[in-house]
Amino acid sequence: MAFELPKLPYAYDALEPYIDARTMEIHHSKHHQAYTTNLNQAIAGTALENASIEEILTSCKDLPAVRNNGGGYWNHNLFWEVMAPDAGGHPTGRLAEAIDAAFGSFDGFKDAFAKAATTRFGSGWAWLCVSKGELEICSTANQDNPLMGEGCQGTPILGLDVWEHAYYLTYQNRRPDYINAFFSVIHWGKVSEKFEAALK
Repeated sequence: MAFELPKLPYAYDALEPYIDARTMEIHHSKHHQAYTTNLNQAIAGTALENASIEEILTSCKDLPAVRNNGGGYWNHNLFWEVMAPDAGGHPTGRLAEAIDAAFGSFDGFKDAFAKAATTRFGSGWAWLCVSKGELEICSTANQDNPLMGEGCQGTPILGLDVWEHAYYLTYQNRRPDYINAFFSVIHWGKVSEKFEAALK
């Protein structure tokens, strides 16, 4: 089963001014496409060829090409899903209650998430995960993610790409500005759906 690059649920310019159209186009059609193509090549003819992406991620620790490209494929799928135009604001319902319980308040969550994203040295991701029924924030290097089960574990429901290709055209070296802008495009309805699914 070959994996395919997912279509974005919005236009490349839909997240402006927070994420510019050119960055979105390059990020999706070049970077994500490359991870997709290289993942398919890496698993072709192997026992992983017909596995789900989640099955691949739990068994790829010692396979760098599969790990890097499989992670890149899955991570970006989530990244596009949890953003939307005219989004941002605050979560509601059980997700809001869980955020308050874990981080004290929504502002407490934002501070902790921004710290995880800002302090990730080099390239990587910041995550909001469900672990044993509770919310946790962590970060991973490169294209690793919590499904791989090393260090940072759980089911990711929100992820932020902090590789420079995700923000450099607009923000250059100002990663904190990019992180702050991300909060204005989070689709909390989608994140809430993923939260509820992770609890089942």
